[in-house]
Amino acid sequence: MAYVWPWTSLIAEFKFQDQASWASHFALLMQNAPFAADAIEQANALIPIPLSFQRLAERGYNQSLLLSQKLSLQKTHPHSLMRMRHTPAQSTLPRPERLTNLNGAFAVAPLMAAKLRGQRVMLIDDVMTSGATLEAAARVLKQAGASHVCALVFARTPA
Repeated sequence: MAYVWPWTSLIAEFKFQDQASWASHFALLMQNAPFAADAIEQANALIPIPLSFQRLAERGYNQSLLLSQKLSLQKTHPHSLMRMRHTPAQSTLPRPERLTNLNGAFAVAPLMAAKLRGQRVMLIDDVMTSGATLEAAARVLKQAGASHVCALVFARTPA
C-alpha cells in the first residue's frame, strides 16, 4: 500500500493505540501483493524488525512481529535479529539522518548466526520510508551469511 490516507491513520492505530488486531487484516493484504506469496514460500525465515526494549515497553508489542506471525507462524524467527540500542524514531528524522541513525543498531543473535548461513531471509516491517531500517538489518544478516535477503512491508511512502 502507499503510505497515504487512510493507511497512515490505520497504521497509527495499529502501532500507537493498542490496536493489534489490525495485524491480521494487514497481513492478508501483504500476502496478496504481487509476488508476495511466492516470496514468503521461498523464504526459509521471516525476521521481523525488532524494537528497542524502550519502544517495546511503550507499545506493549512489536507490530512487525505480529505481521510476521500472521504471514507464517512457522517461519517467523523473532530472536534472530537484535536491536542493540534505542534510536530516535525514523519518522522523526529528516532523510539524511535516517540513513545514519541505525548504524550499529542491529546485530544477529550469536546463537542464530550459524542457522542463518545460506538461508533465504525475508525481513518484515510495517512501513518503509527511506529504506534505511531495512538496509541496516539486511546488511547484518548478509554479514552473518544469509544467502538472500528481501523485505516485505505493509506500506511504503510514495516515491
